[in-house]
Formats: sequence, C-alpha cells, structure tokens
Amino acid sequence: SDKIEDELEMTTVCHRPEGLEQLEAQTNFTKRELQVLYRGFKNECPSGVVNEETFKQIYAQFFPHGDASMYAHYLFNAFDTAQNGSVKFEDFVTALSILLRGTVHEKLRWTFNLYDINKDGYINKEEMMDIVKAIYDMMGKYTYPVLKEDAPRQHVEVFFQKMDKNKDGVVTLDEFIESCQEDDNIMRSLQLFENVM
Repeated sequence: SDKIEDELEMTTVCHRPEGLEQLEAQTNFTKRELQVLYRGFKNECPSGVVNEETFKQIYAQFFPHGDASMYAHYLFNAFDTAQNGSVKFEDFVTALSILLRGTVHEKLRWTFNLYDINKDGYINKEEMMDIVKAIYDMMGKYTYPVLKEDAPRQHVEVFFQKMDKNKDGVVTLDEFIESCQEDDNIMRSLQLFENVM
C-alpha cells in the first residue's frame, strides 16, 4: 500500500502541463520558447506548481532594495486565474504571453485585472492605492529617494480623476482602457509596471 500512496503523492505533487502544441496555439510563443520557459519554470518550481510563498521568494530576488511581498501578492492573484492558490505553468505562460507580446488592449485588460483586487469588475480608489503603494514599497527608497511619503496618494488622485470618466467613484474596464490609450503619461507609468513584471 506504501507504493500506491507514493504514486498518489507523485501525481498530486507533479503537475504536467498541457501539450506544447496546445500552449503554442494559445500563446504568442514558439514551441522552442515554450520549452526554454518550461525548463526555467521547472528549475525554480520542480513540482510544476507555484504557491504564493514560493512566488514571493522568487520575486524578492529581483528587488533587493525594497519589499516586494505585497506587489508579489497582487501579481500572484492576477496569475492565479482559477483563484485556487497555485499557479501552474500554463497560467504563467499565458500571462507572460499577454504582457510581453499581447496587443495593447490585451495588456490593458490584464493590468485592469491586476488592479481589480476583489475581482468585482471595477477598480476603486483604495484598490489603486494598494497597488501603487505596493509598487513604491517594492522599488525601495533607493529608486525614489526624493519622493515624499504621500507621493503614492497624489499619484493615485491624478490617475483616478483622469480615469473615472463619469465620476461615479469606480473605474470600469472601458474607462480604464480609454484613459490609458488617450494619456501618454498613464501609458508610460503602466509600461514601468511592465518592466517590474
């Protein structure tokens, strides 16, 4: 019975991704690129699945001067499309494909989802504040030494006023996409977030 238990444990722990052909059809990556990405993914996450703790550890390595844990938490939730507390290779590659090679529209939709923390289809000012603050924390004091304590709030006030077209206190996906596309500053700021991806 030990042997059966071992095999069961193996099947639960090791997640095998869908066929590369299928992923190639679903993403903007070539088969070769997918193989390279998968090797890197398996290297960091031998079980084939990443939980939030692991995700935070991997992410923290890139931001030694700041505290990336909060941003990594939000990012993890955006990657975890099934909202089940784990990110599989497919989730990872799908998101990466959008962020690196998606259309502007796809990238903006993905970013909207990142900001919509409670996933209710709207971004409110608190949610935007939480994300922006997390980005400032992650970048650390070295990147923005000149910034005042209330810089994130000012940042959010300006963004939110521009985005909330009908002034109802929330930003819809359409408002978000429209604002980003008509305002170079917002677009550039979002580009900055892409670089921290």
